[in-house]
Amino acid sequence: MKPLRFIGSSKDDLSAFPREARQAAGMELWQVQHGLMPSDFKPMLTIGAGVYEIRLKVLGEWRVIYVAKFAPAIYVLHAFQKKTPKTAKADIDLAIKRYKLIGEIEP
Repeated sequence: MKPLRFIGSSKDDLSAFPREARQAAGMELWQVQHGLMPSDFKPMLTIGAGVYEIRLKVLGEWRVIYVAKFAPAIYVLHAFQKKTPKTAKADIDLAIKRYKLIGEIEP
């Protein structure tokens, strides 16, 4: 099982989700840790290769952006509430910035 590593404030952001959404996100990430795909996801190629967005519909719309292609861990780049039909540019830009940080973390 791959460990989770949270980049930036992603752990605090995920912790701020309502309990039901947080539990659903935890189950989806658990599946990813075991080599499975989340139940509702989409690739986020605009952020980087191997990046996916978990889509949660629990007490609103919630998203968790992660990358699992690196050997040591699954990196959670961003977690947020989605309030518009299209993902906000600020959310994408933040995930891109954090994706680039992985290069500094990886050996």
